[in-house]
Amino acid sequence: MSSPRSAVPTAAAVPSPSAPVTGGSATSSAAAPTVAELMDFVRGAARDEALIASLPLDPAGRTWIRLDGPGGSEAWLIGWPPGTGTGWHDHADSFGAFTTVAGVLKEHSLAVRLPTDGWKTLELTDGVDRARNLATGQGRAFGQNHVHEVLNESEVAHAVSVHAYYPPLPRIRRFSRTGAVLRLEQTESPEEWQ
Repeated sequence: MSSPRSAVPTAAAVPSPSAPVTGGSATSSAAAPTVAELMDFVRGAARDEALIASLPLDPAGRTWIRLDGPGGSEAWLIGWPPGTGTGWHDHADSFGAFTTVAGVLKEHSLAVRLPTDGWKTLELTDGVDRARNLATGQGRAFGQNHVHEVLNESEVAHAVSVHAYYPPLPRIRRFSRTGAVLRLEQTESPEEWQ
């Protein structure tokens, strides 16, 4: 999560951080969720009209509400003002899923696994770039160390999405990119975005 503005839920319909959000498949708290279960969860949460309506939208910055995902996963409902994005990042050893609830999000990703540690600059080879538009109702799952950026390229409309990660995000690595050169800029811990 990149310095979005934290939404403070005040509506009664908004679950507290300790209350589970229903809508996905139930998962035992003792078992780690699968990627398919995370995808089911984000799709189910996206259908929860009261939850979606509880997200305050800010024209100046991203807003979010933390949700309880299945099996101890970390989940977020996120509002994206026009022209906002995450910048290039990964989710370390977490895998996840997200779906667009409203608007259109664009994902740029790399079809290559980066080294986990010990580097500051890499030159990417041709053919590793991927791009996809995810309109309302569309989503995707991804594996560990997935490097991407997510953008709301609309000039006028907010986008809203639901995301889930397992294990809960241990860190996020942030990258800058100039042409084929990817540079590790910073590593964030959960305390920096929660």
